Amino acid sequence: MLLVDRALREREAQGRPIRVGIVGAGFMSQGLTNQITHSTPAMRVVAVSNRGPERALDVLRYAGFEDARIVDTQAKLDGEVAVGRPAATADAMLLARSDFVDVVVDATGSVEFGAHAAMEAFKHGKDVVLLNAEIDATIGPMLQVYARKYGVILSACEGDEPGVQMNLYRWVKGLGLIPRVIGNIKGLQDPYRNPTTQKGFAERWGQNPAMVTSFADGSKISFEQAIVANATGFKVQSRGMSRGLEYRGDVTKIGELYDIDRLRELGGIVDYVVGTPLTKVYVLAEHSDPKQRHYLNLYKMGEGPLYSFFTPYHLVHFEVPNAIARVVLFRDEIAPPLGGPVVEVCAVAKRDLKAGEVLDNSGMYMTYGEAVNVEEMSARRYLPEGLVEGCKLKADIGKDAVITYDDVLLPPNRLADRLRAEQYRHFRGEAWLEDLLLAPA
Repeated sequence: MLLVDRALREREAQGRPIRVGIVGAGFMSQGLTNQITHSTPAMRVVAVSNRGPERALDVLRYAGFEDARIVDTQAKLDGEVAVGRPAATADAMLLARSDFVDVVVDATGSVEFGAHAAMEAFKHGKDVVLLNAEIDATIGPMLQVYARKYGVILSACEGDEPGVQMNLYRWVKGLGLIPRVIGNIKGLQDPYRNPTTQKGFAERWGQNPAMVTSFADGSKISFEQAIVANATGFKVQSRGMSRGLEYRGDVTKIGELYDIDRLRELGGIVDYVVGTPLTKVYVLAEHSDPKQRHYLNLYKMGEGPLYSFFTPYHLVHFEVPNAIARVVLFRDEIAPPLGGPVVEVCAVAKRDLKAGEVLDNSGMYMTYGEAVNVEEMSARRYLPEGLVEGCKLKADIGKDAVITYDDVLLPPNRLADRLRAEQYRHFRGEAWLEDLLLAPA
């Protein structure tokens, strides 16, 4: 960030703002548009898309663009932007194709729609910043392959937990320590929450009940920790991580929860706990040099073997512009996968499900997601939580059972399914998922 602020001021002096197109017009998009407009130098929101374009228009007007208009063609969108007026549209592909957009921010939370938007952006030379943990955790490694093929960047964002954790992880490694746990903090964990139970909270804060549900039922944190795992090579100790383990003690002593020998054996883990109100994310690390351990003890870090580093907040849309600037100005990726998936997110039944039912989306009434190591995910053919929507059950599934590909009929011709099958073949040499997609229904 200390480089980003100066670089943005220099860009501002040159009169060359970074032109941002935002796909999605939800709560986060609204906050981000307002933040860029009023608090970020050398950056400008030039277009917002949403299936209901009136909502995109509302986002622009929330940020003060009272003269913004809805457009439906490339020429109209480009014409509006050319005269300094941001545009609202129902067609996200106009943003991806526009010569007046430098970077596309995906703030949708949709895996299938996001895949189409990202691929179109890549083809037109656009960097993509993801405020969409679901797509990153599900097919991020394969999308990264395509981004590099087209010479552009696909990146997670700052502000959201994966970016905050990766910033802390990189800083701790830079001090010469060996990270062993990268952790996230939740205030609530109940896998059976749904949009009805979360309606009051969502209305209070002007949020989408499904999005709020994905926080409460553990799906979102599973997606987030999968992103961090894929960017570091860390695994989970077991499916579901610590499954709502409560810790309300001193954050500097949170390392007492973990077996250092097991952490070393695994090479490091991603995890989460419920509680600890004084922090948001943490990294537990050890040091191999006894001389440095002496200094760490002097500096009030304790005697080890695990030293606790933490960040007490995540400010989401306030920090996303830093990620945009890092991508565009420095070609820096916030949480790039090292290669193929290390941890994925499987779909688990939120209630007893019956054959013939069609699954709703993540954050709804029928499933929740749990982080799981890719070896188990593949061997047991688990269905990804990011791809549950529209799948038709072929068999009854008991509450809290993991749903597999063998339990469902997939919706036809989804790009995200093809990309995930390609991801398994490209990184793992496995063709079973491609064979499944080619098999007759």
